[in-house]
Order: sequence, then C-alpha cells, then structure tokens
Amino acid sequence: MSVIQSIRDKGAWIIFAIIALALIAFILQDASFQRGNIFSNTTTLGKVNGRNIERADFEEKLAMQQQMYGAQAQRDQLIGMLWNQEIDNALLQDEYNKLGIQVTSNELTDILFGDNSPFKNEFTDPKTGEFKVDDAKRALAQIKKSKNAEQLKMINDLYIKPAIEQTLRYKYQSLVQQGMYVPKWMVEKTIADNNAIANVSYIYAPYASVSDSSVKVSDNDIQSYISKHATEFKREEEGRNISYITFDAFPSAQDTANVLNQVQSLQAEFSTTTDIKAFMSRTESEQPYLDAFVMKDKIQVPNAELIKTLPVGGTYGPYMDGGNIVVARMIAKRTMPDSIKCRHILVKIGTAAEPGLSDSAARKRIDSVAALAKSGVDFNELVQKYSDDQGSKGTKGEYEFASLQFPTLSKEFAEAVFYGATGDKKIVRVENDQYTGYHYVEVLNQRKVGEAVKVAYLSKKIVASNETIAAASTAAAQFASTSKNRKAFEDNAKKLNKFPLLASDVKENDFSIMGLGETRSLVRWIYENKEGDVSEPTEVADRYVVATITAIHKPGTLTVAEARPQAEFFVRNEKKAQQMITKFTGNTLEAMATASGNVVMRADSITFANAMIPNVGNEAKVVGAAFNKALQGKVSTPIAGVGGVYALRVESIGAKANLATDAETVKQGLIQAMRMAAFRSAEALRKGAVIKDYRFKFY
Repeated sequence: MSVIQSIRDKGAWIIFAIIALALIAFILQDASFQRGNIFSNTTTLGKVNGRNIERADFEEKLAMQQQMYGAQAQRDQLIGMLWNQEIDNALLQDEYNKLGIQVTSNELTDILFGDNSPFKNEFTDPKTGEFKVDDAKRALAQIKKSKNAEQLKMINDLYIKPAIEQTLRYKYQSLVQQGMYVPKWMVEKTIADNNAIANVSYIYAPYASVSDSSVKVSDNDIQSYISKHATEFKREEEGRNISYITFDAFPSAQDTANVLNQVQSLQAEFSTTTDIKAFMSRTESEQPYLDAFVMKDKIQVPNAELIKTLPVGGTYGPYMDGGNIVVARMIAKRTMPDSIKCRHILVKIGTAAEPGLSDSAARKRIDSVAALAKSGVDFNELVQKYSDDQGSKGTKGEYEFASLQFPTLSKEFAEAVFYGATGDKKIVRVENDQYTGYHYVEVLNQRKVGEAVKVAYLSKKIVASNETIAAASTAAAQFASTSKNRKAFEDNAKKLNKFPLLASDVKENDFSIMGLGETRSLVRWIYENKEGDVSEPTEVADRYVVATITAIHKPGTLTVAEARPQAEFFVRNEKKAQQMITKFTGNTLEAMATASGNVVMRADSITFANAMIPNVGNEAKVVGAAFNKALQGKVSTPIAGVGGVYALRVESIGAKANLATDAETVKQGLIQAMRMAAFRSAEALRKGAVIKDYRFKFY
C-alpha cells in the first residue's frame, strides 16, 4: 500500500505542477494577446520558409521558460532565446525530413527512462540517489490514463517534445560530423605550412607618410568600393537613429537633507535599544541586521577602520555609503576562528511530509552514535551507517567552513563549531526550514583565531521625493509640447543648455537603447513614427526622456553617406597606394628604396602560419609573397598591404629545424575545427532561409 501511495503522491505533484504552469501560461498569453490586438488580429508571430510560428504556442513555451529560469533571466532575453530556438527547430526539421531522421517509439522510451531521463529530478530517491524508473513510468501512465488534454499537452511540451528535439539534433549533428574527412595530403600540407619559415629583405612605406588632406575621397570612390565589397556593406534589418535629451529625477539636495533628518531622528533609539533585531525590522533599514560575528579584517564598508574600534554600544555616523545614509553601532565583540574543519553525523527527526524517527528516538540514536565515536569506532563507518546527511557521506562526514559562511549555517551548528575549541565533541539540536534533527559534531581544527565583531547598520536610501519627480516630469512635458519637429527639438535643447545624445541603429525588436537601458516603450514609439517626429516624455529609470527620430536605415546595401565612415579609411589608403607605387622604380630592391625614399630592412624566420611582419604588423599579402618560390633572389612588384606599400626579395625559404610534429594531433585539430562548424549548421541554414519576424507587434 505504501508503494501505491508513493506513486499517487508523485503523480499528484506532477499534475499540480502541470496545472500551475498551464495557469501561468494562460495568464501571460492573455496579457500578450491583449497587447497584440491593438495592432493586429493576426495569430502569427513569424514565418520560416512559409511555416508559421504561432503566437499562442510561443507564449506557452515562454511561460514555461519563465517558470524554469525564474528571476535568473529577463523576459526580453527569454523571448530572444526562444525565438532563435523556434527558427533553428523549423529549419532543422526540414533537414530531418529530407534525410529521414526520426526518433522511434523504442528510442523515445529509452530517452524518457534511461540514464539521462528528464524525469530524473522528480523520481530520484533523496536517500540513495537512485532513479525510480518504475515510479516514473507509473506516474506517466496515470496521467495518460486520466485523458486530461491539458495535462497531456503540458507533459508533451515540458518533457517529451524537448527530448525528441534534442535527440533529432544530436543525430543530425552526428551525421554531419561523421561525413567529415581529413585526407592525408591536408594533414601533410598543414604540417608543412606550420613549419615553413622564410627570410626576406624588404622596403616599407607606411600610408601615414602621406597626409590624409592630400588625398580626396569622392562619393564615386566610396560607391566603387561598396560595389567591390558588397557583402561588407549590406544591412540585414532596418535600424533607426534617434537624438534625445533627458530630464533627471535624481534626488535633490533637499531630498538628501530629508533622509539625513530621518536617520538622525532614529539615531537615539538605535543607540540604546536592547532589541536591535526588532528595531531594524520595524524601521525597514536598507541593510538588514546580520546577527552574526564578522572577522575584523573582513569588514569592507566606508570608514571601516573607525567602526572596528568602536566600544560595544558605541555608534558612528551618519555617513554616506553609496546612495545611502548610514549609522553603525557596535553590538558585540568576541574571538573566533576565520575558518574551521569539522565532522558530523546527522540524525533527522521525522515529519508529516517525510516520516521518520520521533524526537526521543532520534536523541537516543545520536547518543548511541556519540558513545560509539568516543569509544574509538571508525568515524566513517558511523557516517555511512547512521548519518542522514547524504552530502557528506563522500567526505567521511567532514566539512570546512569560512567565517563568512556562518550566517548560512544553522545557528546552533555554527555556534558549536565556531564558538567552541579544537577537539570539542558535542551534540546539538537543530531546527530550520529544511529539517529538524540532532548533530553529533567534532571540531577538528580552527585556523586564524582573532577578534570578530557584530555590527548593526541603520541605513536609509536617498531617493527622489514626489516633488523632485514631478518637477522633472513637468519640465520634460513642457519641452515636448513645444518641440513639434526636429528643428524645434534642437532649438529648444540649446535654450536649455542641453546637448542631445545620439543612439544609433536601434532595431525593431530591441528592448533597450544604448545609453538609456531597457525602454521597450520608446523602441516601439521609434518604429511607430516617422523621421523628424518628437516623442512624448518616456520614463526610463530615474529620468524622463524626449527623443526625435533622426534617420531611418532600410535593409539592403548602405548608401554612400552611410558607408563613408567605415569605407573612407580604406579608400584613402587605396588611393595613397596608387600614388606611392609610382615611386617604387628600379630593377633592384636597393634601387626601389632609393627612388621611394625608404631603406632596405630584413625580416628573418617569418612563419606561414602567422601572417605577421616583425615590428610592422599583420600583412597577409606580404607574408604570402614571402613564401613564393618564384621570388627567391628576385624583387617583387610593389604590394599594397594593410599598413603601407611593400616590395620584397625572398632570400630563402625553409623549414624549422628538428621540429617533431605529431600528424595525428594535427589531424584531430582539423577534425575538431570541422566539428565546431557543424554545430553552427543552423546558422548556415538561416542565410538561405526566408524569415519573417512580427514580434514587434506583440512585445
């Protein structure tokens, strides 16, 4: 009967979790639908090669992600992550279908109930660490038997579907990787390239030797460069630029004075109260009271040296600590170690949720354990036989703790190991949120014993008052109301001695703007309005922002004006190279040096694997010429490199002496590089896909 009840309990907990997730999904989905309906009645969030990504399905998955990650990830990050997953899954599914990759029912059973089962967390015995496969199977069968469509869908979405997707992707990547082959000639060439060295004589005329002002770069020059390097000047998605000014609602001097007065009004009671914990809770101090001793040298607050010397009961302050006004009070002092080593055996007292020993039975057992330990019985044997602390069975019951960990331990346990002495052997009763039970503790070692202090910090944050916030809001509203276009915006900013800030390339699905932080509402406004429009004030953190749209950049090849900042440098160097090459005349390197006003230099042991010229920089073209056997003893034509114009004479080409290279290691390195590329297969598929993104309508 107890086994059947256990199965029912497990099943009930899973059903409870599923229903909870379903409710969360419904609430979030409904809220998102209401937002989306303002703009469109569509139910489609995007398309991948004509295949829809439905909003309802996406919202359900998003709710599950939020439940899984909690506060660890922001909603906008989860939306982006999930969107990329949906695109990858859609693209890869087409590949699976083409290649006939699938997961059979037998494979799925092995996945769900094998070594890496997604049910493992829910059905692992906490005492033995054993995965209860049969319990998991029965619980799943119970849910299937219920024929509850919502529960079955949630099980499928939470466990089964992700397991199938992961397995399909693994098979696909394995198939790609197994198709990779590194021939012997490639290994041999890689080894030869890595070992090759060249010695050259060369001349070098840096582009910086010609002034920028002497070289004019026309729009036609830029356009020609764009045409030759089209992929470098292609914009994949629309971006918009804005100019904005802010009206700060930071705390004023009066706000600071008000908080100081508040702290001072509490200081007398803070200095004398006998119940510091209750006082700190009642006055809602920004820094909660830590009822624990801290080693003196671990205190890291402003004025720490003065605070550490306070007598018990003494106070220091008020003083500033970041954005807070603080008063410190010395509560107590004592000596204690900075770290300890101990060993223990835990006997838990049973609860309604986890039946076990009664209090008296647990006490009797720990007394017996203590007697056996003191009589010389091997401590590890006692740990393995009696301890309910599974985490310390692999360490013979031993733990090491630093003094900073004191507040994280059960109070009774922490006091036994830190306030006692090396060699102490005690029984302590512990009661906390996780368990109630008895510890038999032996203090094995205490290190760096010194003075520790217990300090209370009455702390109040300096915040802007309603009056300060209202003043900033009013000023922003007045500015926006008189700035109906970009010119008025700029003129009014000058009158206020405010300098507009710029934010470039804001994307439609961005949740934040560089320099402002998260402000999705402003991003939406930017894409709902046209160039030259001025926004109403938008509250962002502790300031109000008024913005104007200064440019709209559509997808496609950049215009000359857009590309000039990036291209002008390279075009100017190309034109400089054309001028400089005309001076590289003569049949010998020395003659070229004289004609161009340069000197012949030497570079030895240049390596083919590293495209660097010593004392010059990265010059792949020049290094390539250095290994051209046709140039041995001959002078190259002028080479327009990255940093200037070169000409060289190859003196010799050879290999590093006495260098033993493991061919198998080189081969594995090449294979690994190929395999890494295989993991980016979905990225490659994206380039050939037609992807429509409508997320901006709903988020």
